[in-house]
Amino acid sequence: MRLPGAACVAVATCFHLSYIPAKLFKGTRVRGVRWTGAGFIGTLAGAALLPFIPEAPGPQGVVLAAAVLAAVFVSGVAERELGTHDDPRICVDETVGYWAAVALLPRTWPVLAAGFVVFRVLDAVKLPPYRWLDRLPGGWGVVLDDVGAGVATNLILRGLLALWPRLAS
Repeated sequence: MRLPGAACVAVATCFHLSYIPAKLFKGTRVRGVRWTGAGFIGTLAGAALLPFIPEAPGPQGVVLAAAVLAAVFVSGVAERELGTHDDPRICVDETVGYWAAVALLPRTWPVLAAGFVVFRVLDAVKLPPYRWLDRLPGGWGVVLDDVGAGVATNLILRGLLALWPRLAS
């Protein structure tokens, strides 16, 4: 593995932390859904790094778009190095997917926790139409299905906030 490829694999796998649950839960199915636990690691990384994402709408949008493009590049290189499309150890897609899930929403504990749970569920079940994004080639397919799950989560959270505005405080 060349140095740029090794660096991309390191970033894409949350510095190899995703190898731990991927190894422990290899082949595990929960209600017919393949579960490796690596996506949980990526979502945790997204939650941990969220304070570094600007809260102002304009800068937040720029950072999110740049992060998605960087994740597409890194995931594309990592999947070539790992030899599998959307290798389960790649978890940077869940990181940016979680950021999409909570983008432009109040950063309160109830909203962030609900975003975490709803995003993990929607990412695991891969509903259409964002499930179809996985068919895109390379890093695009790796990342955009998770961003789609993030957008769906964001819409659900906005509905919850409309019903229960106290979640924002």
